[in-house]
Amino acid sequence: MKDRVYSFIGLAMKAGRLVSGGEACERAIRRGSVFLLVVSEDASDNTIKRFEDACKYRGIPFRRFGEKEVLGKLLGKKVRSVFAVTDIRLARNLEKLIDEQKGRRNKHGGELIEQKDI
Repeated sequence: MKDRVYSFIGLAMKAGRLVSGGEACERAIRRGSVFLLVVSEDASDNTIKRFEDACKYRGIPFRRFGEKEVLGKLLGKKVRSVFAVTDIRLARNLEKLIDEQKGRRNKHGGELIEQKDI
């Protein structure tokens, strides 16, 4: 499932509907062109708070996903801990994929429990 999310992020980048990096994302937020903001799981507490607060203030969906080195490689950079999606349909679909991936990981705990016939 994680591969699907990374593939979708790559699709948004190729479509030119993705902005990455702290300063670029802040400018896009101020312009009102962000429909989803994603911060990596291993981003600094300061980065998380700064972008989470900005998103809450402007009513932008905010998600945590991925690792900054993997996201950086995917986006053709060294390290990226934050990116924003600037297309509403791509943003909603990516948001759904991230939520599904997180829900599946937390819901089952990684093991299948077999029931015995009683």
